[in-house]
Amino acid sequence: MTLDDLTVSLRALRMLAVDFPSLPAPDVTVSPVFPEWLRLSFHDSSGQSLAAFEQWRTALGIAPDAVDYGTQSGGLTRVLKAEGRFAGAVIVLTGFADVPAAGTTLEGGAR
Repeated sequence: MTLDDLTVSLRALRMLAVDFPSLPAPDVTVSPVFPEWLRLSFHDSSGQSLAAFEQWRTALGIAPDAVDYGTQSGGLTRVLKAEGRFAGAVIVLTGFADVPAAGTTLEGGAR
């Protein structure tokens, strides 16, 4: 495999940078294992990573009901995952955030 084989995912990344320059910067993964996939992930313990995930999901037109929710690390980490297409590439969004401690109030008063 050559770098040329990653053209679809790399082109999509370039177009995302041009079309959505003000969105939060993700961790980006391009792999020869899945050359047409572009993975964008968001990590932080404050919960802002889930807000960044939502901004990208909205910008890419991925429906809210296409988001999978789960936990990992024994229930200590929330995980949101969704897939969509952009510029011929499969875009995989993943957001990670700590599960709030019991009794913690999140923005907007949600628990």
